[in-house]
Amino acid sequence: MNETTQVAERDQSAVTKGHEDRSTPTITLLPAVDIVEDSNGVTLWADLPGVTRDKLEVNVHDGNLHIEAEAVVPTPQGLRVQHAEIRQPHFARSFTLSADLDASKIEANLQDGVLKLTIPRRDEARPRRIAVNVA
Repeated sequence: MNETTQVAERDQSAVTKGHEDRSTPTITLLPAVDIVEDSNGVTLWADLPGVTRDKLEVNVHDGNLHIEAEAVVPTPQGLRVQHAEIRQPHFARSFTLSADLDASKIEANLQDGVLKLTIPRRDEARPRRIAVNVA
């Protein structure tokens, strides 16, 4: 056995150490998020590669938005995983929502591994133009 092989074997055991199923290590990741705010509300895009709709959960509770998801990285048939640092990533992220936002009207769309959340402002919080009458 050469030194390179020994290092690779040590790294593999370090990755899977502490997991019950040593063939599928799981890790919790913070998904990358872009947030854009305008006068109508907030739009949030979260990168969730490999996540399907049935493995995604979006909740609002006590003014906090929670995103949780699990991705499944399939192994092509006929191949065997030699080394896997992350086999079943778990994504989790939370945000505190402003009182100006209407959590009851959040729209969610998942497409190509990107979650888009549209959170509108409450009608009272939206800027509006006030007409001035001439007396």
